[in-house]
Amino acid sequence: MSSINEHNISIDHEKCIGCGLCVKDCVARNITLKDKKAGILAQDCILCGHCVAVCPKAAVSISGYEEEPVPSQGIRLDPEAVLEVIRQRRSVRQFQDREIPKAVLAQVLEAGRITHTAKNMQDVSLIVLDREKSKTEQMAVNLFRRIRPLAGLFNPLARRVPIDDHFFFFHAPIAIVIAAKAPIDGALAAQNMEFAAEANGLGVLFSGYFTTAAGASRKIRKALGIPKGKKAVTTLVLGYPKVSYQRSAQREPLDIQYL
Repeated sequence: MSSINEHNISIDHEKCIGCGLCVKDCVARNITLKDKKAGILAQDCILCGHCVAVCPKAAVSISGYEEEPVPSQGIRLDPEAVLEVIRQRRSVRQFQDREIPKAVLAQVLEAGRITHTAKNMQDVSLIVLDREKSKTEQMAVNLFRRIRPLAGLFNPLARRVPIDDHFFFFHAPIAIVIAAKAPIDGALAAQNMEFAAEANGLGVLFSGYFTTAAGASRKIRKALGIPKGKKAVTTLVLGYPKVSYQRSAQREPLDIQYL
């Protein structure tokens, strides 16, 4: 777990009513019920916080966090609206010359921070390219220009597309490299961040090319400051779109099996 603080689970027996909800919902089987009071067996569980969330009397707590748990407001997304957002989603490569407000960027980053992770590893790191964006992009451009002749032998697209100084970020104001120990954690964070970005009117591009460059170049990884043990999972390029798409992309029929 990435946190530098020590976390301890505690149960306030004055508040505990012995309902057993925390016992039943604990994935680590780390809570028992004795004399109609819940008790913790050990402090070495994954600290998923289910016990804190499910307790009707707020009797369970985990120390060491800077924030308190946020009470549920019972908000549910509209299913058709979610499908429509996904249906109309496009990779944006034309951006306005317009800065992203700090409050909007903060919401996008918050979506990555609060994303659930496997085993509650909380292993996602976010590297925001702002002041160093052009310099870092140029490193990747230089790398791709060197390997382009080889890539062009196998990929017609590599032969046709010019590698200019803005090949990766397309003049967008911000790019965010998402690094993690587990790729699935980085991918989940990226998807949630995209939803938050689009809700704020931003266009998003997943730059697979830049992520490839970061994986291939130790110099780029060092410039990004990717923590040891993690790798770049994906890169989000963000900005206000200069183009408006009027209809959805066509898709092949669903490939599915019911077994």
